[in-house]
Amino acid sequence: MKHVLLASAVIVLVSFAQPALADNKEDDPGNLAVEGITRLMDALGAFIASIPQYEAPVMNENGDIIIRRKNPDMEEEKKAPKLEETST
Repeated sequence: MKHVLLASAVIVLVSFAQPALADNKEDDPGNLAVEGITRLMDALGAFIASIPQYEAPVMNENGDIIIRRKNPDMEEEKKAPKLEETST
């Protein structure tokens, strides 16, 4: 008798329970996938921008091969700051 009452009580409680509905449509799997891909593309763009870019190699009269950077100003920013000169 106790099992029947317990089982019927569980069935009644489960039947009244409603499934949790998502409050936001932003949790849609398609939107989450687009957001994830956007973040990956931003990270890839930042990675590619951090790789130094070079011009085509040039050979001078001595036979030396010179490869110049396309963005030399980036390297100047990374150098140590110039110290102030003081007279003693």
